Amino acid sequence: MSGQLPGRPMVTDGGLETDLIFHHGQELPYFAAFPLLDSEKGRSLLTEYYDGYAAIAERTGTALMLESATWRASSDWGHLLGYSDDALARTNRAAIAMLDGLRDRYRATVPEVVVGGAVGPRGDGYHPDRQLDADEAAEYHAPQIEAFAQAGADIVTAYTLTGAGEAIGIVRAARAAGLPVAISFTVETDGRLPSGDSLQTAITMVDEAGGPDYFLVNCAHPAHIKLALADQSAERIGGVRCNASTKSHAELDEATELDEGDLELLASTHEQLKPLLPNLSIVGGCCGTDARHVAALWGL
Repeated sequence: MSGQLPGRPMVTDGGLETDLIFHHGQELPYFAAFPLLDSEKGRSLLTEYYDGYAAIAERTGTALMLESATWRASSDWGHLLGYSDDALARTNRAAIAMLDGLRDRYRATVPEVVVGGAVGPRGDGYHPDRQLDADEAAEYHAPQIEAFAQAGADIVTAYTLTGAGEAIGIVRAARAAGLPVAISFTVETDGRLPSGDSLQTAITMVDEAGGPDYFLVNCAHPAHIKLALADQSAERIGGVRCNASTKSHAELDEATELDEGDLELLASTHEQLKPLLPNLSIVGGCCGTDARHVAALWGL
């Protein structure tokens, strides 16, 4: 269990969806990668993607956190893509099974591989139309998390969350399913969550309601994350997955071309985060990043 928690350096992946769309010409309606699990070609593409991050873990001698391609594989988004609840459950289980197979694939070269089930927000992480309360969020996210548990995932990680209520509900659902859980908030260019709360306030609210095993921050440039760390939230943060771009979420949402950012700026500003994050161990990327960016974050 120790490998699932902060304390040991762990490589994780980058911006799966933006990488597939802009570098591989893959169409992903509603920004959903999970339909790729339905075909041999799609699974091959995902395997190639994960292989790039396993290579970074091998070069750095670190553990590897494999996160499933299921950020959009919950009912609201799945129904838009024509998936029934049963089909979504099968797909979520298949995503974990695929990563279990990759764990075996990397066993000889990577010292430890953790398989995580990735959860996304019910709404749009860039433009949340409303904030979920904890009860609603627990009920909504429970089926996906239960599928992860049935498939043997090591941990659930909820990414790009915009407010504390949904985070609390996801923690409840994960605990009910018997899984460790991590919560990853996103922040705007001013360092505050889309809900308007400070990162410290959101973390405190979730911890007071029971709390996850640890927190992360994702889908923001290191410079924006640094603004969010002007308070006491840092000790509970075990991972960061940064955007390459310094643009706001609104600007990125309107962009028709990929902003891959400035690689040197990304790496240098990420270095500035390290003294502020005493428990940082999980490092990867988010929108606009690929294996090149994550390698740079690890000093390669």
